[in-house]
Amino acid sequence: MFPHRHLLQIEGLEPPAIGQMLDLAESYVLLNRSGKTQRDLLRGRTLINLFFEDSTRTRTSFELAGKRLGADVINMSVSSSSVNKGETLLDTAATLNAMHCDLLVVRHGESGAPALLAQKVDAAVINAGDGTHEHPTQALLDALTIRRRKGRLQGLTVAICGDVLHSRVARSNIHLLGAMGSQVRVIGPPTLIPSEAASLGVSVFHDMAKGLAGADVVMMLRLQKERMARGLVPSAREFFRFFGLDAEKLAFAKPDALVMHPGPMNRGVEIDSAVADDPARSVIKEQVEMGVAVRMAVLDTLARAEGRPRVRNAP
Repeated sequence: MFPHRHLLQIEGLEPPAIGQMLDLAESYVLLNRSGKTQRDLLRGRTLINLFFEDSTRTRTSFELAGKRLGADVINMSVSSSSVNKGETLLDTAATLNAMHCDLLVVRHGESGAPALLAQKVDAAVINAGDGTHEHPTQALLDALTIRRRKGRLQGLTVAICGDVLHSRVARSNIHLLGAMGSQVRVIGPPTLIPSEAASLGVSVFHDMAKGLAGADVVMMLRLQKERMARGLVPSAREFFRFFGLDAEKLAFAKPDALVMHPGPMNRGVEIDSAVADDPARSVIKEQVEMGVAVRMAVLDTLARAEGRPRVRNAP
């Protein structure tokens, strides 16, 4: 049984809880592929997607997951809401409580915003990405994609490349993959590697050839220019020359290495189109499919937990 009421981060989750979520998601992959996607599990439950940042991929995935489980799904457009007119996050929490929603999916530009809402709302809260902190469901779908292709997570070497400094996806993956026994490497220019990276139990490389050597999985990250101070990267062309994934650099990894990307991709900046679209190596489209299954599993799990005593401070 999943031990937490909310899903705010991967850090602190134990391997059995992660494995349980992945196993349930696996069952939803099979269900979705069978075409029998409409369930009554969440009938009568209300799911609100509250996105303070744009994210077509994640929001649509949660919406589809909720509808396939039979929930009433509401997408709140922050750009046209009271929040954009000066309402505070706590005022928003009070409004959400008055709506009596059961599940709340939150994406916010500030780290810790979903955790704050979790303390104030009656609903189970799912972090869909907060600042540079974490993006737990992305890490779960990445892990499911890897496990389905490789048969395991234990003992694999996973290289996470690019703008690690600003990536909440990287942080969630580092915590999850490390907990499940993978060897994690981060690769990028010194300006885009967080100073605390080594303390997270990863190996740090500033050279793609060395960092990709013998890797089982290559996970590329986009340059997050919207969060980036000037001068961290000379130019997109220079970045691609040294850290963009093309066939020449990919050759340093294992011959059967998987290529991943959380999206959206900057083709020609962090990844070459030929590599991104390679049907033998790229699992980028599969990641999108796994995203729906994982989010169904998360909604299912947290809805079941609603009947148990609430643990406010759990991850």
